[in-house]
Amino acid sequence: MLRYFFGIITLVLSVTACTTSGGSAPVSDRYNPSERPPPYYVVSAGDTLFSIAWRYGFNVKGLATANKLAPPYTIYPGQALVLQESTRVIAAAAKPAPTKNKPSTSKARVTPSKPVAAAKVPIPKPAIKSIPAVLDSSEAWRWPISGPLVRSFVATGQEHKGIDIKGKMGEPVRAAKAGVVVYSGSGLVGYGNLLILKHSDRYLSAYGHNRRLLVKEGDSVKAGAVIAELGDSGTDSPKVHFEVRIDGKPVDPLRLLPRR
Repeated sequence: MLRYFFGIITLVLSVTACTTSGGSAPVSDRYNPSERPPPYYVVSAGDTLFSIAWRYGFNVKGLATANKLAPPYTIYPGQALVLQESTRVIAAAAKPAPTKNKPSTSKARVTPSKPVAAAKVPIPKPAIKSIPAVLDSSEAWRWPISGPLVRSFVATGQEHKGIDIKGKMGEPVRAAKAGVVVYSGSGLVGYGNLLILKHSDRYLSAYGHNRRLLVKEGDSVKAGAVIAELGDSGTDSPKVHFEVRIDGKPVDPLRLLPRR
């Protein structure tokens, strides 16, 4: 019994030493294609439809269609979204056929009524600018920083849906391709200060673990533009976590980036 007690004490001390002397453990990605998402998601402050789609591995357009949202996909805190994709096309309301008025035989004079002014309803300003739906195939992908690759893409499970590139604290992080910023914040657990760029209706890229974000949602950026300062976000060393998703699904960025 005494030996068992001392064994428990030793185990607790060893775990405590690992967590206090070795620094913060690397953060794993939350996306897991085998894990079924909840049926609904309640929007929080700072969310965009793109960040929600990214979190659960959805195609943004499919998620928007399922929730009957039109571009620029404006959402509000407290709004409940159904977490599913839909390819169903929502048909526009049919316009009534024009009717031909028969000439009146009456000679009575008719006084036209004054038009009634429409009530002014505040319209939310679009947060995300639209960009061309077709990716410019002539523009090559670029590495966000020039440092060495320290962690590779993992295709199975949820271990690592991007690559990690080592760098120096504060080093400029650059856009891998021209696009529009559709998320800028720290609301997605595991990514630290995160930027998501939209390059087309199908292609998104993300840049995590930044020290400082230099662009905001709605900004258009050119390929190679400085968008952030490199950081660590609680990981074991300064690095950029870089992901690319096509139709909401992660792909190995090394398939797109130039060899070096």
